[in-house]
Amino acid sequence: MLTSIALSVLLGVSAVFGSPPTRRTCGTFISDEDVIKSEKHFQENKVTPGDFTTDAVLNVHFHVISKDSTLSGGNVPDSQLAAQISTMNKAYAGSGFSWVLASTSRTVNSDWFNNAAPSTSQQTAMKRALRTGGAADLNVYTVGFVSGSGAGLLGYSTFPSDYSGNPTDDGVVMLYSSVPGGTAAPYNLGQTLTHEAGHWVGLFHTFQGGCSASGDSVSDTPPESSPAFGCPTGRDTCSGGGVDPIHNFMDYSDDACMSEFTAGQVTRLRSQMATYRGVS
Repeated sequence: MLTSIALSVLLGVSAVFGSPPTRRTCGTFISDEDVIKSEKHFQENKVTPGDFTTDAVLNVHFHVISKDSTLSGGNVPDSQLAAQISTMNKAYAGSGFSWVLASTSRTVNSDWFNNAAPSTSQQTAMKRALRTGGAADLNVYTVGFVSGSGAGLLGYSTFPSDYSGNPTDDGVVMLYSSVPGGTAAPYNLGQTLTHEAGHWVGLFHTFQGGCSASGDSVSDTPPESSPAFGCPTGRDTCSGGGVDPIHNFMDYSDDACMSEFTAGQVTRLRSQMATYRGVS
């Protein structure tokens, strides 16, 4: 089984430590070569999901990591976590999935808060200590991304096909201030978790593969050569196929610009979840 390692890709952004990112920066990365391997395995093992006449309810376990007990130190209040779940349910309406807040843990650990990032010892220790549930449970760790390789990130995630190879690593790590009402404007409406959970349910970035035919392995998302930032209406970076999908949750647009998953993405995420997480 292919295990896709989430790498930190800062896209040339020079972040001021502790400041909100000036551009959306997602640390979830899979090479085009690994996409080919991953898709081969998926096609050979694909499970057809059920009809989803009612939503499959997925548990969300929040792990709030802070450097102290204050909000500015990362101690996200319950009200913002509840608002985040509400945002997720609006974004995933019609997908066949809904989300429920199953548990919340709170840990004061300045090392994890500051330094947790893809492939670091801090994120490994954090997940080993806190991860809850099985393949169909979404574990979300809120951190500061203050220093080191994580500085400037909004979040990163594992893919469904990663689970069997390393169950403890499964989940999403996200910037605490990107929840609804947080301070990471223009990324404080809750769409960071919508985006990272999109990876967790099996979706690639809309710009995966650039203008190549395979792209993000979804036929109804127009090809896109590079991430979109802000909300560049009418942007068209690949000839043919339509304008760039800047309103898609799997692009890098501002939170206020994001509003949709396509029918093809819904078909894919349902099958990914049935194949790798046993949700059908």
